[in-house]
Amino acid sequence: MLAAPFPYFGGKSRAADTVWAALGNVTNYVEPFFGSGANLLNSPTIAKVETVNDLDGFVANFWRAVASDPDAVTYWADWPTNENDLEARHGWLINRATRLRWSLEDPDFYDAKIAGWWCWGACNWIGSGWCEGRGPWQSNGANISKPHASAGQGINRKLPHVGNAGRGINRQLPHASAGRGDEHPRTAFIRDWMHALHRRLRDVRVMCGDWSRVLTESVTTRHGMTGVFLDPPYEKGEMQYAAGGVKTNLSASVRDWCKENELNPKLRIVLCGHDGEHDALGWQKRYWKARKGYAATDEAVANSKAETIWVSPACVPLESEQLIAR
Repeated sequence: MLAAPFPYFGGKSRAADTVWAALGNVTNYVEPFFGSGANLLNSPTIAKVETVNDLDGFVANFWRAVASDPDAVTYWADWPTNENDLEARHGWLINRATRLRWSLEDPDFYDAKIAGWWCWGACNWIGSGWCEGRGPWQSNGANISKPHASAGQGINRKLPHVGNAGRGINRQLPHASAGRGDEHPRTAFIRDWMHALHRRLRDVRVMCGDWSRVLTESVTTRHGMTGVFLDPPYEKGEMQYAAGGVKTNLSASVRDWCKENELNPKLRIVLCGHDGEHDALGWQKRYWKARKGYAATDEAVANSKAETIWVSPACVPLESEQLIAR
């Protein structure tokens, strides 16, 4: 099973089987909120055309870089846990966030160093806030400053993740002696992982921008039967995504798009949310159980049980799925 080499809040790896049962074997696949890419990476087949998108430049850049140059990403991601480096690289990355977004408007652009350092830091960082620029240390695009002392601890007080097993590329190796010649076993471990992702993502188009940009006719139905997987930030729930829910109407806007396109016979749409969030669509609901996250709070437990996907009328009917499963 392929997986992202970094931790990601809101990943849907456990929902992939349910999602693909609804989408079926489509000619074209579009994912406007890509994140950790769990659904694409766990697809049973590869569509003729695949397009993914994420508004976060660090996320989009990582997947582009791995698809283009996995060895370079390996080089920059291969580094031991070090608190001082974590602080320094965090600031360095934040200062380049705006410029990176602009550069990613070129569909061929990627930066392997940013990709590797971002992935390495995400695996060392505890909790939320990695490369978000929150806390007292704020970026204006040119430098980082601390506006006032009462704002909290900020990035210079963030401790690295030093759990025994580690996360992502920092996880404990199953065979410490495994390596190639003089190559360190962890380097071989990271390289193998990046190359596996590269093989899967080589022909995937990775975009960086607003979600609606990849849902036009030219990106979707023009290529034939299209599967659209929508996993926007939920309207509620601090366990969803690093920032914890959203304060805008993004989820409602996505739901409106679903309503406008629900009768298109060339669109199979799967929409994620908490139970009840998108019931206004009147679509069939299917459930799955998510991980609880870092803290087994009452909210985390409740949210993990409330994970729901809504499937559009053109999706594979449940009866057909049951027959296939037999």
